[in-house]
Amino acid sequence: MAVLIVPKPPADIAVRDFKMLIAGEWVAAVSGRMLERIAPGHGVPVSRYPEGSHIDAERAIAAAKQSFDTGIWNSKTGAERSNILLKIADMIEKRAEELSFWDAVEAGKPISQVRGEIAGAVDIWRYAAALARDLHGESYNTLGDGTLGVVLREAIGVVSMITPWNFPFLIISQKLPFALAAGCSCVVKPSEMTSASTLILGEILTEAGVPAGVVNIITGTGAGAGALLSTHADVDMVSFTGSTGVGRLIMANAAQTLKKVSLELGGKNPQIVFPDADLDAFIDAAVFGAYFNAGECCNAGSRLILHKDIADDVISRIIDLTKKVRLGDPLDPQTQVGAIISPQHLEKIKTYISGAKADGAALSAGGGTVDFDSGQYMELTLLSGVTPDMAVAREEVFGPVLSVLTFETAEEAIHIANSIDYGLSASVWSRDFDTCLTVGRKVRSGTIWMNTFMDGASELPFGGYKQSGQGRELGRHAVEDYTETKTLNMHIGSRKTLWVRSGSAAEE
Repeated sequence: MAVLIVPKPPADIAVRDFKMLIAGEWVAAVSGRMLERIAPGHGVPVSRYPEGSHIDAERAIAAAKQSFDTGIWNSKTGAERSNILLKIADMIEKRAEELSFWDAVEAGKPISQVRGEIAGAVDIWRYAAALARDLHGESYNTLGDGTLGVVLREAIGVVSMITPWNFPFLIISQKLPFALAAGCSCVVKPSEMTSASTLILGEILTEAGVPAGVVNIITGTGAGAGALLSTHADVDMVSFTGSTGVGRLIMANAAQTLKKVSLELGGKNPQIVFPDADLDAFIDAAVFGAYFNAGECCNAGSRLILHKDIADDVISRIIDLTKKVRLGDPLDPQTQVGAIISPQHLEKIKTYISGAKADGAALSAGGGTVDFDSGQYMELTLLSGVTPDMAVAREEVFGPVLSVLTFETAEEAIHIANSIDYGLSASVWSRDFDTCLTVGRKVRSGTIWMNTFMDGASELPFGGYKQSGQGRELGRHAVEDYTETKTLNMHIGSRKTLWVRSGSAAEE
């Protein structure tokens, strides 16, 4: 059992009512209905949002379309957009504690962790600001004396962004600044469970000088407010982060109008550990990778693939270290693992655990709930004796559940790692760099860590293989994802090659 920190709801917390941002105005839903959010870590209401519908989505898309067509943002110079993005970054930094509070109470995340996420988001906004000035096309002066070719990069148009509940502010910051850097107009729909920080970002954007209608934020459920964002003819691109199942639905919907789609989806990420690894470093990374954000993380290191010679020792040491993890109150700065997002999701996690036991896995640690007086919390769980065919080894549990598999040869470890539908990230642990590099090059994942886990930087692209998605976020090409290319083929001088010649065939 971890070290428990009993949740204590702040005495002065008051439920805050929010509105949506459409065409530069803060508005209610047409229906007048509101959704209430209960803090998963404290069991008390903390926020209410407009329950948007397709009518509200239509209004937001129309506002984004008008702003793009009039050029109030995309006609600005890269330097002008960059300066506003830098101002936004500064304002996020000034309101970091407020943003951290809302993500902590709405998502049940440890506030110390969220503070780090907000700092990371600030860095992303500043990085995107730099890319706004660097976006460029190509020229071809090699096509002969009579031709000059120029390839332009232009903003793709209206982009809809649908973000999940597990990293509310960080994930919108992996999308929106790059779209704005490119000159796009956007409609954003955050999760109905964690909308506060995104709406506060809307306040920041407005104050920083982003013109009305360039960024619109609507709230509500996916079926109500979100569905139109992947089907409407005036939406040119959809950027979605969430489950693979919903990602498939969005891709199918977007196909009706052949929209560009960027998807960052699920993961079942392996950590492959060889006997010569630095086990002291790995044990900490294993606990962090499995239980960070209560395992509600697409990048979670939820599959340990251990060499048989070290498996028993590693399992024992992970269990011992897990007992020192501090679990409980999201608003306590000492907390490392917070609450599960909803009662329904907690039951889903428990179903995976019972299914694994029925399939023959051994419950080596955890497996139950933590019975605080309020909120929903899950014990840090470790399943050993897991085999590659089990659901818990193949499907995304999205909770604090670590599955341990074993191997004897590098080829077997690679096969196990690649045998599932996901390919988001993986790590390889060995003191022999040849082993790390050889295995890393053969594992089909978008990110391979070597002797570390879940490190990142704004400069490094992020995304997955197979059913972990398509496209990449972050990195120096991130702005280009929100553009179209246009070729200008220019003729110089008189046109010397004529298809229809003057005179008749007889005269020739």
